[in-house]
Amino acid sequence: MIPRHVQIGSAALLLAILLSGAYMIHLRRSAKAASTQTQASAPVAQLPGKVEQVRLLVAYDEDQALRWRDAEIFMPSDRSLRAREALRAVLAQYLQSPSPHPLGKGADIRGIYLINDDTMVVDTTLAFADAHPSGVLLEQLTLTSLIETLNANVPGVTRVKFLVNGQERETLAGHADLMSFYQTAAVHQLALEFQ
Repeated sequence: MIPRHVQIGSAALLLAILLSGAYMIHLRRSAKAASTQTQASAPVAQLPGKVEQVRLLVAYDEDQALRWRDAEIFMPSDRSLRAREALRAVLAQYLQSPSPHPLGKGADIRGIYLINDDTMVVDTTLAFADAHPSGVLLEQLTLTSLIETLNANVPGVTRVKFLVNGQERETLAGHADLMSFYQTAAVHQLALEFQ
């Protein structure tokens, strides 16, 4: 039989361990909440740039045409960030309701990568390709509108390649080739035919 004073001492020691563990959890949660609040209230670093009027080439499925639209958006100074914002402005046109050229919810630009000064790689989200309507014309209108918008707002780009979620993909939605680099001069000629 265990003496009574040993049982009481063991119970007190166990209670002290549980209370100190609960106190440690409370301290950790408090520190995490304070850190999150500090980050949320910290001023966001402003990218160098300004609000500019940009030209967007927007696809219209009903008319099977491309038309220029002007929009005012914040354009950073950095070329890759300028490209991303210009392309996001085009996608915003397609994601609104009603849309002239509907794309799947979640279609976005993950990143833009410059190779030398004349080649740009556009990394899109999975939703951009997975939820894209299938059809040769629909896919071609999307890619043409994006490449021509890049031409209009980020000078000096002569080749463009598209990735999906950081990976190469054979086609956009079964038709438009995503394995090759698009020559912007050739895309420009194609865009003229759709206008």
